[in-house]
Amino acid sequence: MTTGIHQTSRHRGFTLFELIVVISIISVLFVFAAERLMKLAVQAERASVQQMTGIIKSALAMQIAAHVARGTVPELASLADSNPMDLLADTPETYLGELDHPDPATVEGGHWYFDRRTRLLVYRVLNEKEFETSLPGPKRIRWRLEPVFEDRNGNGRFDPDKDTLVGLKLAAQEKFKWRVEPADIRPWTTNS
Repeated sequence: MTTGIHQTSRHRGFTLFELIVVISIISVLFVFAAERLMKLAVQAERASVQQMTGIIKSALAMQIAAHVARGTVPELASLADSNPMDLLADTPETYLGELDHPDPATVEGGHWYFDRRTRLLVYRVLNEKEFETSLPGPKRIRWRLEPVFEDRNGNGRFDPDKDTLVGLKLAAQEKFKWRVEPADIRPWTTNS
């Protein structure tokens, strides 16, 4: 007596339609992941620039405090227009040094340099598409060490023999804006 159950095993592969659906899903996920990674890269660059300027401002504050403690505040005037990187014990790996008026287009994005001719500290932006500035040409940010003073003669500029120097500041020379703000980057969540 044969009571066997007749089973047929059929192996089948992906149909063309199923393959197209899977590739489409992967493509959509890749686009979202790439966009998110780009925003994270811009935010990391922005944070790095803010951190470096914060370090420079802290070093500058220590210099000012030392001069105040010694009673030599007028000597701070010698630091105006100097290289802010000279205030640091260690410069970042991305600092190229003091250059003689380089063409910003030849400087690789993500690097700092001090332009000897203009007396400006410059950061050449890496993620240019996500950055806005009024400065023409390659995207960059420029700062100068400027005196903070009581303008006694009212002419708007520091005159050492007439105005009272009270400190120095690291001043951006043009307005700039990163297009990616911290709020643009949200953690992955399962609740939307």
